[in-house]
Amino acid sequence: MKNLLKKWNDTSLILRIILGLTAGILLALTMPQITVISILGTLFVNALKAIAPVLVFILVISSLAQAANGIGKRFRTVIFLYMLSTFLASVTAVFASYVFPVTLKLTEAVTDQIPPSGIMEVFHNLLNNIVSNPIAALMNGNYIGILAWSVILGLALKELASEQTKLLLKDLSEAVSQTVRWIINFAPVGILGLVFTSVSENGIAIFIDYSRLLALLVGCMLMIALIIDPLIVAICLHRNPYPLVYRCFKESGVTAFFTRSSAANIPVNMALCERLGLDKNIYSVSIPLGATINMNGAAITITVMTLAAAHTMGISVHISTAILLSLLSTLAACGASGVAGGSLLLIPMACSLFGISNDIAMQVVGVGFIIGVIQDSSETAINSAGDVLFAATAEFREWLKEGREVTF
Repeated sequence: MKNLLKKWNDTSLILRIILGLTAGILLALTMPQITVISILGTLFVNALKAIAPVLVFILVISSLAQAANGIGKRFRTVIFLYMLSTFLASVTAVFASYVFPVTLKLTEAVTDQIPPSGIMEVFHNLLNNIVSNPIAALMNGNYIGILAWSVILGLALKELASEQTKLLLKDLSEAVSQTVRWIINFAPVGILGLVFTSVSENGIAIFIDYSRLLALLVGCMLMIALIIDPLIVAICLHRNPYPLVYRCFKESGVTAFFTRSSAANIPVNMALCERLGLDKNIYSVSIPLGATINMNGAAITITVMTLAAAHTMGISVHISTAILLSLLSTLAACGASGVAGGSLLLIPMACSLFGISNDIAMQVVGVGFIIGVIQDSSETAINSAGDVLFAATAEFREWLKEGREVTF
């Protein structure tokens, strides 16, 4: 048994995930009544969600306390890349919705959550999250608040802490990182449970009526993931971007697809950044930041669903309004929650641009929840893979300027 376990652990994580994925599908098709299998997926996602806030808080404090001067330029670069990708995603969704207009078979909304009434409410919520109680931020997974307080504490410790304290923080960050590695090692079993739940509960028949909408959403996301984002990387690095793109999707996107949470995938992304040889001082901040503002998938969802609602209601969309929608979707996506379905509740706000009532907009949200198994999984995959892609691009760009070798 010990040798078998060692052989399993020595096998590539991706291969083990594929085996877990296959086993989950087979079990769901042959034994859907054994619902206890779903617990494996629930435990895995909950473990990731539990450790992620602690990981971000400790790593950011430790990194800033020990950081050298002059790293601000890399943060500016990665923030610019995150925002640029999100805006281009929204623009892509606008053009695709013009070329392939989709109408909806509206259904009753399946959520009792209240969406934000406007962009100012989104900003208001963001500002409140920044100054929320740090303990409450850790408990609730409020990453804006976690980042804000960890940055403040990290900068204070950089100026005031002794070397012994900084070493203690470093050891603590290594301990938390090791805990994350142990949890990620259970990804194949967790994904088995997640796939079993999705296939056994939903099947594929429910998606037939929404196949055109799903095709438009996933098509836009693939356009961003395989063309637009690689083009941005190629311009920045003057290198073939696809080896890096492929690695990000293989080692981050696959896991994010099944967890359906950018926040839960933060530990996975940090582990990938470590394997890429990136500076821990940088990625310990840029990765959780990306999980908050790098939301190209969310921008696509908001834009496509809003324009589908407009087409359904027979509303003519002028180009100036479409441009305004792109800007609004970009800003709104940055305020989307890093959990499953977080972007859907921002659809009513975007629908208000076209005078679409909240009742109709919430029915569109209901459609979003129905197709969420595919839509939200795909959205999270490109969001999370993009976090690593642009964090790596910003750092590799500086390496090239310094004459260092860059390999993916």
